[in-house]
Amino acid sequence: MNKKQIILTGDRPTGPLHLGHYVGSLANRVALQKDHTQFIMIADAQALTDNYEHPQKIHDAVFQVALDYLAVGIDPNLSTIFIQSMIPALAELTLYYLNLVTVNRLKRNPTVKTEINQKGMEENLPAGFLMYPVSQAADITTFKATLVPVGEDQIPMIEQTNEIVRTFNRLYKTSILVEAQALVSKIARLQGIDGKAKMSKSLGNAVYLSDSMDVVQQKVKQMYTDPLHLKVNDPGNVEGNVVFSYLDAFDPDQKTVSELKEHYQRGGLGDMTIKKRLLEVLNAFLQPIQEKRKVLEQDKNYVMNILQKGTAQANEIAEKTLQEVKSAMHLHYF
Repeated sequence: MNKKQIILTGDRPTGPLHLGHYVGSLANRVALQKDHTQFIMIADAQALTDNYEHPQKIHDAVFQVALDYLAVGIDPNLSTIFIQSMIPALAELTLYYLNLVTVNRLKRNPTVKTEINQKGMEENLPAGFLMYPVSQAADITTFKATLVPVGEDQIPMIEQTNEIVRTFNRLYKTSILVEAQALVSKIARLQGIDGKAKMSKSLGNAVYLSDSMDVVQQKVKQMYTDPLHLKVNDPGNVEGNVVFSYLDAFDPDQKTVSELKEHYQRGGLGDMTIKKRLLEVLNAFLQPIQEKRKVLEQDKNYVMNILQKGTAQANEIAEKTLQEVKSAMHLHYF
């Protein structure tokens, strides 16, 4: 079967993946893998840009992320899963691309600016973190990806990748690099349980795919709803209400969700009632994922063999692209 576009996507392995990852890109990866050529990268080298003092944490998280990929339905026979640091061409391409972008342009990247502020890096910003968009451009262009499933906060990274592609092709009079399009999911961003704009490991407000039901229950109980909804009979707001955001994302019965929203807005529906429904929905969603994950966790060799095979396949493609880039830059001498 002739497959459609080439997809490059991935995650930084700083721990297990959470529900925000699922709605942001994992669901798209599972859906698209049957009729697209898909490369999924475990971005351990990029994870080190703000975890360089904790390499063991990144090392251990690679296996955890792989477990999550396989448990949600990523099929290694349909998708190539690989480890970023094991592909030498990516680092070399990043080096060449750094000459095509200014430091000021990197500082203006909205995604980078936001993460710098969130992590409090203003005074001690690692150079590796600042050049993160260039590394990501190398990842995408290496596989000549034309489609990149991302959360909406990552759109500026795709835009910067395309700027580098256009600059490279213009300077070196070639067309070997191709532009990519961001594919944003229907629910582009999932709020954290505390009501913050984004679910994030670093903010400690995430529900993980691997969380036990007891842990999920505690997190659902803590979820931000409407602080002015003090009594059951009080009218409540659904905008910014985390419980309803999660029901929008995971409840298969959206008709009932709409009815619950109307009831909540006119009053007479308590927070514990909607939280109970959400817990049931998340339990139904997570249980098959966690059962599969537990089975896979018992066979680490099987999982690592998948990564080894995928990395070898990715390495061949990356080396080919690297040689094309070096040829366009007249960096072949023998």
